[in-house]
Amino acid sequence: MSRFVYADNAATTPMSESVYNAMKPWLTEFYGNPSSLYRIGNEALHAVSQARQKVAQALHVADPREIVFTGGGSQADNLAISGFVKGPSAKGRKHIITSKIEHHAVLYTCEALEKEGFPVTYLDVDAQGHVDLEQLRQVITDDTALVTIMAANNEIGTIQPLKEIAEIAHAHGAVFHTDAVQAVGHMHIDVQEMGIDLLSLSAHKFRGPKGIGALYLRQGISLKPLVYGGGQERGLCSGTENVAGIVGLGQAIEDACGDNLEPKMNYVRSLTQRLVKGIMDNIPYTHYTGDPVNRLPGTASFVFEAVEGEGLILRLDFAGICGSTGSACSTGSLDPSHVLMALGLPHEIAHGSLRLTLGENNTEEDVDYLIEQVTEVVAGLRAMSPVWENGKPNLTAASALHD
Repeated sequence: MSRFVYADNAATTPMSESVYNAMKPWLTEFYGNPSSLYRIGNEALHAVSQARQKVAQALHVADPREIVFTGGGSQADNLAISGFVKGPSAKGRKHIITSKIEHHAVLYTCEALEKEGFPVTYLDVDAQGHVDLEQLRQVITDDTALVTIMAANNEIGTIQPLKEIAEIAHAHGAVFHTDAVQAVGHMHIDVQEMGIDLLSLSAHKFRGPKGIGALYLRQGISLKPLVYGGGQERGLCSGTENVAGIVGLGQAIEDACGDNLEPKMNYVRSLTQRLVKGIMDNIPYTHYTGDPVNRLPGTASFVFEAVEGEGLILRLDFAGICGSTGSACSTGSLDPSHVLMALGLPHEIAHGSLRLTLGENNTEEDVDYLIEQVTEVVAGLRAMSPVWENGKPNLTAASALHD
C-alpha cells in the first residue's frame, strides 16, 4: 500500500487536536460528577454548561437550556420522534410524516411506532433526492403531530428545503424535527431562521468524539423521557453526564461553525469539484447521484454500471483508500441502498454505488490519487464482470443476474 487516503468523513471524522486537548483534563484530572455538591463536581457542571452554550451559539439557539445532551445522533433522533409523539405536546395527535431516504435511526423508529398504532407517511423524493413538497401538502392533516425530514442526506449529500418544510408543518399545527447529524458543521444551520423545532446532531461528524450528541428542543415542547434515572438533562436522558465527551462536543462545534465554517466549506467544495470532474471525465457509464449543486460540500456520490459496490470498497481498501457503498451484503445477496432505490435507479445499476466524502484534512494530491485508483479499480472490476460486454454494460444480463 503506497498511500493512505481517508475519504469517508461522512461515516466519522478524525478527532481534532484541539478537541483532544480540551477533553484530556476531564478524563484524568477533573473527574468529578456534575451532580456532586463539592468543588470538583461544580467544576464539571460548569464545563457542561459552557459546552451547552457553545452548541446553542452554533445553532443560533436563544436559550442554552434548549440543548439536551444525548449518547449520540441516533439517541437524539429516538428521543425527538418517539419522545414527542408519546409526550404531552403532541396533544393526542399521532400521525408522523417522514421521507423514504432518512437515516435508519429515523426510519426504524418510525417503523417501531407504526407497530404501536402511530400512522406514518413516507414521502417520495425526486431523482436528485429532494422531498416532494406538494405531496407533503397533500398528506399533512390536522392529526399530523410531527414532520421529521433530514437536513442533508448521508449518502448523496442533497440538502432539503428546511424552511419551506417547517412552514408547511407549522401551518397545520405540526412540529418539525430535522436529523441534522450529517449537516451540522458542514452547512449553515439557524434554527430560528429555518423554523426548526427539534434538531439532532452528533459530535463525531465534525471532528469531535464518538458517543456524544445533542438534541435541540424548542422552548415549550415537552417530550416523554428516553432514559429514566437521576434526572440529568432535564430528566429526558438520565445518567451521569459524559463530561469529557460533552466538552469535546462543545469544542468541536465551536471549531466547525461560526467564522470557520465558510472557509472550510469553500476549501472542501473545491476538492470535491476536482474529484467529481476527474471521475466523471475518466469513467464512462457513471452516474453522479444527488443534487449536483445544493449538496453538502464534501460529499461525492457515484454509481458505476456493471460494478458491485462491495468489491469496489474492498479493492479501494487494498489501495489504501477508505470510502463507502450504499450496498450491503445480507443473507447471501447484495442489496442496494434504500436511498438510491428511492431516487428511481434500477436495481441492477444501484448496486455499484460509491460515496467519497472529503474533509479539511484532505489535499489535492489525495484527490488525484482517488481519481487514479477509482478509475483503475472500476476498469478492473468491469473486466471481470459477466455483465460488461464490448466496453459497455449489458443491462439485460445485469437485471437477470439480480432477479
